[in-house]
Amino acid sequence: MINEIEAARNAALAEIAALGDVEAVSTATARLTGKKSALSGLKKGLGALESIDDKKAAGQAINAALAAVNTALDDRRAELNAAALADRVEHERLDLTEFVAAPTRGHAHLVTQAWERLEDLFIGLGFQIAEGPEVETDWHNFEALNMGEGHPARGEFDTLFLDYAPPGGQPGSTLLRTHTSPVQIRTMLAGKPPIYIVAPGRVFRRDTADATHMPVFHQIEGLVVDRHITMADLAGTIEAFTKAFFGSEFTSRLRPYHFPFTEPSAEFDIQRPDGSWIELGGCGMVHPDVLRAGGIDPEEWSGFAFGFGIDRMAKERHGVDDLREMFSNDIRFLEQF
Repeated sequence: MINEIEAARNAALAEIAALGDVEAVSTATARLTGKKSALSGLKKGLGALESIDDKKAAGQAINAALAAVNTALDDRRAELNAAALADRVEHERLDLTEFVAAPTRGHAHLVTQAWERLEDLFIGLGFQIAEGPEVETDWHNFEALNMGEGHPARGEFDTLFLDYAPPGGQPGSTLLRTHTSPVQIRTMLAGKPPIYIVAPGRVFRRDTADATHMPVFHQIEGLVVDRHITMADLAGTIEAFTKAFFGSEFTSRLRPYHFPFTEPSAEFDIQRPDGSWIELGGCGMVHPDVLRAGGIDPEEWSGFAFGFGIDRMAKERHGVDDLREMFSNDIRFLEQF
């Protein structure tokens, strides 16, 4: 009987291995393991065996054979289910290549990249971002910055005045801002020190476009007002900015200069790795009159300010020869950055 059990088990396992789909497995399960299966039928012959040991051995062999057949059925069912799922996935899958390919809609403009990089850099240094209107009053743009009517420095800005007169104001008292310094005045008037802000934005002057000047360009200015602020704090901030923006191999220096809104004043240069120097912007300690215009007592508070062109920063960082290239919309130039 043991031989008959092995033969029935092997026949069942061979049939299972040949099953081609899950439905066939379900049909074969009843036929191979049910009461009418060959293995179950062998149980009827147990009574004809004479010894108890023979009956026990044959019964165990039948149970083991049935267990092997059931295991084979489960394995074949899982195998066929996995194959059916893989086939379904293959036939129903979607080609999503267009969503993961390199972007084809362009990227941020070179000036925008520099603007955002500068904002991130100064936020990392502890500054906040401040904004103000592009159409300004004469008072915010000039008078509050220690440049009253008739001041010679006003003639250096080539200002674009507007015909619009604000309520209670005089014609010609509004203009397109010539720098983002009015944001400093508005920030001081709006809150109390300590103040640590940078003000990026678009500014306007009656300049003729050339390789280094544009009539519409972008500036970023910084203002710090706190107790015990000195020129050493200003120099340290400029040096930290220079290395963070251009690289650790660059350094900076301050040269004495004159601005009506700072005293003492300086221009700051950066030194390239080749040893040459280039001027980038102006800076200095905030003039006491400017602090008073902002509602701040210069006997209690001090501060420094700095400013430079965002377009020039992008020009120097990427080695652009002509500022006008940045605004030509020539795709051959723009796609390089």
